[in-house]
Amino acid sequence: MNKNKEYILTKTVAMPADTNTNGDIFGGWLLSQMDVAGGILASKIAEGRVATVAIEGMKFLLPVKVGDTVTCYGKLKKVGKTSISILLRVTTESWKNSDLKEVTNGKFIYVAIDSVGKPRQLPSVNI
Repeated sequence: MNKNKEYILTKTVAMPADTNTNGDIFGGWLLSQMDVAGGILASKIAEGRVATVAIEGMKFLLPVKVGDTVTCYGKLKKVGKTSISILLRVTTESWKNSDLKEVTNGKFIYVAIDSVGKPRQLPSVNI
């Protein structure tokens, strides 16, 4: 795993069912997309199950519109004994033009867990 590399983790389209009362995409939907994306990277590093334990410094920068392509990027920040910190960044691309806009970012922390949900030590990670 390369600590300096940013990985494309997920890509999806924002749909009308995911809007808030203003017609913009609901922040909770965006947060869940980020959590799924971060979990993908964390589970690869952990070589197994992980659970989200914290979100630090998340910022919503711009609204997401219906029809936007939403891309989640992740970058490994830190690996501890049982925990993994991942910097997540989300961009959108409108179907109307190809301008990429960063809409949110934050640091998500995951812990490796065993089959009964207890923290477990991470395997050796070359970063």
